[in-house]
Amino acid sequence: MFNIDVIMTTDLVTVKPTATLAEARELMHDRRIHHLPVIGDAGELVGLLTLTNLLAATDSILRKPDSRIRAAEIRVGDVMVTDVATVDESATLRQAALFLEKHRIGCLPVVTEGELKGIITDTDFVAIAINLLEQLEETEPEGDVAEAS
Repeated sequence: MFNIDVIMTTDLVTVKPTATLAEARELMHDRRIHHLPVIGDAGELVGLLTLTNLLAATDSILRKPDSRIRAAEIRVGDVMVTDVATVDESATLRQAALFLEKHRIGCLPVVTEGELKGIITDTDFVAIAINLLEQLEETEPEGDVAEAS
């Protein structure tokens, strides 16, 4: 059985609670990510900012400019999720996948002995599924493939 440490992302992009939503949005856009662990001064996980949180807290451009709430004026700490589900790096891939599916969440920060070690996302599991499907396709006999009509 494989543990999540074999696929988790360890090159983490994080923010502090004092960062603005504009800064977080730029990080997410530039790095093409949807989840930002929020860390405290000692490097401990204090929250999680998701793209959904960010979009929900960001004002619509349809609102009149003089009454708009600006992303540069809102702090990450004001909208982040603080009750964050985490997983230990010794957890199995199956355990993590079942947890993500059961709770309908997109990521699990990996925390071991209080230290943020990485993150595993639903995208990581899609990559595993694609790899497994490709392996299955390679082992199928050529004559058994059903033709699409």
